[in-house]
Amino acid sequence: MANTATVVYSGNLRTQATHTLSGNTIITDAPPDNNGKGEAFSPTDLVSSALCSCMITIMGIQAEKDGIDLVGLKAEVVKVMAVNPRRIAEIHIIFHHAGLKATEEQKQKLERAAHTCPVALSLSENLKQVITFNW
Repeated sequence: MANTATVVYSGNLRTQATHTLSGNTIITDAPPDNNGKGEAFSPTDLVSSALCSCMITIMGIQAEKDGIDLVGLKAEVVKVMAVNPRRIAEIHIIFHHAGLKATEEQKQKLERAAHTCPVALSLSENLKQVITFNW
């Protein structure tokens, strides 16, 4: 099994993850509401953003099959935390692409693709995913 990444603790509630294949790095900080500085994505921010990025990627694959140009697709991600235990309770993602040139059927295919991305299917069913598409 190949190594996906290496993560090193830098101290002060900060980590640095290095992607094995590309060498790209991501720094995380604990958020201010959990004893951190909030100077970078928190691990839970990354989970929420990863859901959105995965959805966009899978929609991109579908769009290419259907000859749709998704360039300019934008999304807002909102993470809602719960306590006892501290965890992500909800992720809200609002997609925007006002000029999308696609039929209603193609838009539905894109939306279905988003909901079936690997990250969406990997997260707990207890984590509420609220996804809005503004085409």
